[in-house]
Amino acid sequence: MKAQGQKLTALVLAGSRPGTDPLAQAAGVATKALVPVAGRPMIDHVARALLDHPAIGTVVLMAQQPEALAEDPQTAWLKQEPRVHFRTSGNGISQSLLDWMEENPSGLPALVTTADNVLLNAAMIDAFLAGAAGSDVAVAMVERAVLMRAWPQSRRTWLKFRGGAWSGANLFWLGGQGAAHALAKWRGIEQDRKKGWKIVSAFGPALLLGTALRLLSVHQAVAKAGRRLGAGEARVVPMPMAEACIDADKPDDLTLIETILARHASDGERAHLR
Repeated sequence: MKAQGQKLTALVLAGSRPGTDPLAQAAGVATKALVPVAGRPMIDHVARALLDHPAIGTVVLMAQQPEALAEDPQTAWLKQEPRVHFRTSGNGISQSLLDWMEENPSGLPALVTTADNVLLNAAMIDAFLAGAAGSDVAVAMVERAVLMRAWPQSRRTWLKFRGGAWSGANLFWLGGQGAAHALAKWRGIEQDRKKGWKIVSAFGPALLLGTALRLLSVHQAVAKAGRRLGAGEARVVPMPMAEACIDADKPDDLTLIETILARHASDGERAHLR
């Protein structure tokens, strides 16, 4: 475990799913992480946001062919940045994270995000770290009303619980050994995800039924799921900014993200002139 005040490692999941990624294919690039958004590859936005944050010491880029992430002229700097490390992904996300944790036993706590989390900024990182501190596992989420107030045109996948619907925000916290237990069990679920009884066995029928009937809040459901997975304390961190759950999955997402980035740039310019 890191000593108090020691900087965190940020792990960026930048691999490709099986098959052809439509965004990468449309952009004519080798992998989704290199798809340009507002004139810069996705991974460039994310890596700079992490490296610019005072709490982050090292950024680890995980992909099937991680060196390819620096082949674009705009990302070549990643090879020269001593705080950036490239790592070949294992067989699935859970296994990749477990392998990294095994090789870096003192690496926790660590922050995990994705290469398509293009709108990631210091305020989001601050909010998530403050909410995740002290937990074994934490996940950032945005409640639907928060997004609808700001960007009602955004289309997200919503998980419905008692008291509201929530969407993931692509920020995760690995806080201690409980995270390793949870990942090991989740790896088994990933391998047997087509066998429904395996999922029921892992989470328990009471938890699944309570979630399906919306008898549980998102906080209760995640806490119970964490205990079932052996994670110790699992926690949801509600993100106050709508943009935290807008990642780049579809062409419409790219358009919206570029609109948001342009607005932020314009707001920053006006603030500078005041």
